[in-house]
Parts: sequence; C-alpha cells; structure tokens
Amino acid sequence: MLKIKNLSLDLPCFKLKENSLDINNHEYFVLLGSSGSGKTLFLETLAGRYPYAKGDVLYKKKLISSLPPENRNIGFVYQNFELFPNMNVEDNIRFPLKLRKVSISEQISKVNHLSELMQIDDIKKRYPQNLSGGEKQRVAFARALVAEPDILLLDEPMSSLDYITKKHISKILKEVYLKYKPTVIHVTHDISEAMFFAHKIGIMNNGKINHIFELNEEIKQKGESFFYEYI
Repeated sequence: MLKIKNLSLDLPCFKLKENSLDINNHEYFVLLGSSGSGKTLFLETLAGRYPYAKGDVLYKKKLISSLPPENRNIGFVYQNFELFPNMNVEDNIRFPLKLRKVSISEQISKVNHLSELMQIDDIKKRYPQNLSGGEKQRVAFARALVAEPDILLLDEPMSSLDYITKKHISKILKEVYLKYKPTVIHVTHDISEAMFFAHKIGIMNNGKINHIFELNEEIKQKGESFFYEYI
C-alpha cells in the first residue's frame, strides 16, 4: 500500500495542505481538479522534488519520503513529455536503465519489449523533434516504465493530444498498465479521462484533497455529471 500522511508544502505563492491518502498496491488513482488546484505540485512533492515538504510517504510500510528522488523507484511523466532532444527514441527510453548501470543486453531487451507494447518499434532511431505528439507521449510512457517503478505519476498525460490520438493512446496506456501493474496516481481536469482509467477518484481544491470516491457501478451510471459539484 502507498500511504500518504499529512503531506504538505508551504511555498510563497501556494500551499499544499496536509493531504492524507491510502492507495492499494497496483491501484489506479486519478486526481481530478481545475488548473491551479495543486495537482502537479502534489505529484512533485511525492516524487521528492521539495526536500522541505512535511509529512510522510510510505510504500509497503517503508518510509520513502526520507529518500532522495532517485531512490524512491517512482516513474514520472509530465504533460510536456520532457524528452532529451539530443537523444533518439531508443536512447531516451534506455536512459533510466543506464543510470542504474543495467547491463546492455538487459537494456536492449527491455527497450524492445516496451517499444512493441507502445507501438513505437519503428521509430526508435528518430529524434524528438521528428515525432508527433502521440509518439512523444508513448516514448515518455516507455521511459517512465522501463525501470519497472513501484509507483507511476502521470501529470495531465493526455492534455496536449487531439481527441482521436487521445483515445488511441488511452487504450494503449490501459493495456500497458494491466501488464506492468504499477501503483498509479494520474492527475487530470478531464472527468471522462478519469472515469476511463480510475479505480478511485480524488478531488483536489486549493491544495487539499477533499473527496475520494471509489468508482462503483452507481457512479458509473450517473456519469460525468456526478463530479461537477465537487470540482
């Protein structure tokens, strides 16, 4: 279980307010909220970007909030992808494995496997400037998953994609999630996207997660309108 206890952060222009949350192993949790509600800051704090943040983060009863970011075994996908422009697709995906000094043969095997799953096997030698938005997104997912993280953080991962590409990438991501089964926190302002992926949905307003809903049949039948009053 991923257990978050009173996670808070006090910045000059914004406050993350004592958020507590329990997420089961392999669960897909989506955090809904409007722009500026603190969703990205919440993810970055979990990932260890702000060492002066307060509160505890435990994974399988191990305190990971005391660890540096590189030792938390967390994968992170930002909405702007953040691919290395001087590296081709293959090298972008391999980068986390190189940092961990994984053998070359294992790097190649894992990159090839994920490239097939993400349907990017034919673009491995291309550079980011020669990729479409959907291709960049799939490369970013592959890079985040290649080291098999315990926890995967997704920051508005579909926000820059057109409707058709978004539907296609969503289907691929769900299939890859079912294969790798990381614990996922996915932030978005898109209710339909949240309902497509989530086991549970949380609502963030002004730096605080105020509501958490399990996506049961009753909520599914009510549809997107159920969440309007909370966002």
